[in-house]
Parts: sequence; C-alpha cells; structure tokens
Amino acid sequence: MTGIAPATERTAAFVGTLRRRRERRRTLLLGVVGVLVLAVFAASLMVGERFYPPADVLAVVLGGDVPGASFTVGRLRLPRAVLAVLVGVCFGLGGVTFQTMLRNPLASPDIIGISAGASAAAAFSIVVLGLTGARVSVLAIVVGLAVAVAVYLLSFRGGVAGTRLVLIGIGIAAMLDAVTSFVLEKAPQWELQEAMRWLTGSLNGSSWGDVLPVLVALGVLGPVLLSRGRDLSMLQLGDDAAAALGVRTERTRILLIVAAVGLIAFATSATGPIAFVAFLAGPIAARVFGPHGSLLLPAAFVGALLVLTADLVGQFAFGTKYPVGVVTGALGAPYLVYLIIRTNRSGGSL
Repeated sequence: MTGIAPATERTAAFVGTLRRRRERRRTLLLGVVGVLVLAVFAASLMVGERFYPPADVLAVVLGGDVPGASFTVGRLRLPRAVLAVLVGVCFGLGGVTFQTMLRNPLASPDIIGISAGASAAAAFSIVVLGLTGARVSVLAIVVGLAVAVAVYLLSFRGGVAGTRLVLIGIGIAAMLDAVTSFVLEKAPQWELQEAMRWLTGSLNGSSWGDVLPVLVALGVLGPVLLSRGRDLSMLQLGDDAAAALGVRTERTRILLIVAAVGLIAFATSATGPIAFVAFLAGPIAARVFGPHGSLLLPAAFVGALLVLTADLVGQFAFGTKYPVGVVTGALGAPYLVYLIIRTNRSGGSL
C-alpha cells in the first residue's frame, strides 16, 4: 500500500505538468494569433490609395486631427476594419459552436441554411418590398433566426443528431437559394446591383452605424457562449455522458443555438453572408491549438484574422477589387470538397 500512494502522486503530478504545459502553449498561441490580428488591422488602416505612416494612423485612432488621414482613416478605413474584426469574431464563435455541439464539421451556418435564409430575406426585402438600410438588416436577422428554429424542429426526434440536422439544413438552404435566384431574376437592374452587393458579402461602405448593432450583439451574446464553453465541450461526448456530468443537455443546446444564431444573423445583416468564415474558423483553430480545451476563443481570433486578411487581399492583391466574400469563398470551397471526400473515404456519413 505504501508504494501505491507515491505512484499515484507521481502520476497526478505528471498529469498536472502536462496540463500546465498545454495551457502555456495555448496562451502563447492565442497571443501569436492576437498579434497577427493587430498587425493586419494596422495594415488595413495604413494601406490604400494613399499610404499613411503608423504615426498618423495612431494619431487619428487616438482622436487627433491629421489633414487627409482624419477622413480617410477615421471615417473610411477604421469602421471597415473594426467591422471586419467584429463580424469575424461573430462568424467564428457561431460556426465553431454548431460544429462542436453537433460533432460534425459540416454543421456550419453556411451549410445548414441560416446564412441562406438571411440572404433570401434580404433579396426579397430589397427587390419585392423595396426596403433599404436597417429594415433589410432587421428582416434578415428575423428570418435567419426563424430558419434556425425550423431546422432544429425538423431534425428533432428524441434529440438532435448532427447528421440529420446537416442534411435537413442543406435541403432548406437549397430551397432558399432557389428563392433568392428567382427573386433576383425578376429584379430591375438598379435593385439587382444593390441586392448582389449585399448577397456577396462585402465590407464596402462600412460605417459606424453598421458597427454598433454587431458590437452590441457580440457584447451580449459572446459572453453567453464563452461562459458555456465547458458545457459545449461536454456535449461532444454525447447527450448521455454530458447529462451524467451534470449538463442539462436540451436547455444548454437551445441556449447555445440561440446565441450562435444571433451572432451569425447580426453579422450577416451588417456585411452580408461572408462565405465560409464560420465554416473554416473552427477547423483551423483545432489544427493550430489542438483538440484539448474549448475552441471558442481560438475560433473567434481565427475568424477575425480570416476576414481582415481576405478583405485586404481582395482590395489590393489583384488588379480588380473583390468583395471579401469572394476571397473567402475561393478559400472555403476547396476545403468543403476536401472534407466531403475525406468523410466519404473514411466511411463516415453526411
């Protein structure tokens, strides 16, 4: 008996050391990604038709008056960059919540119809109802939430299975995309241009008025998700195991879905459906940070970095300026094909 206790203590000490190392590595990686976000954010403020040095940009950010830079940086570039960070965080948090909760990398708002619902609502409100501005955003938010509820209810059968929800979501997304295409086909030229700008996913014309609703939504719903990080990780083990560990599974799942869909809907209403950010942020974070611990905060950082970088690339990497959604779509589509092929070869089900 005397030999067992020291062995147990050594094992506990070894496990504790591994856990501390893992936490230090995780903190270091979060710091690195955070620095990358700040670096690309700063580049977004400095680079453009005219380059402004860091001193001028910093003066404008701190409220100083710099001829030329005060308007270009303070009124045009700064709200655009801030909105890019906010929507990236929203898409990252929302996407990884669905993927983790349903244990399926395809369970992203891009795939299961939430973004398609918001897009169809926006196209209908612009072309058919003649709405503009905030009213388009409000309708997109409401319909995005309604689609999420519909997908959840249709896939509920003594619980929610990730595969069933994904398949139902894909079917609803296809129907909603057909509605969007039909509406756009009947649209006059001037309304078609406005609808397509919104549907592509773009940060063009961003203003502080666009930033505020997303900031409020993130301030309210973001802490809800982050505070439920442990419960979300437990849901990965299955409902029975999570319930045995003290998680109220259905109540927790509904709370997570409402918070995640709210973030996605508000972000989409501000910029349109920026393709595949919610889909990519979680898997990239898992690759970089590893499987241990919650992926909510890492996915939020990765989402912000994706949107900022894609917007910068779309503006200045090519001879023509492309909306941010075009760049993220070009990145995400090959990964989606790869994921489906890998799942098929491994014998998994979609």
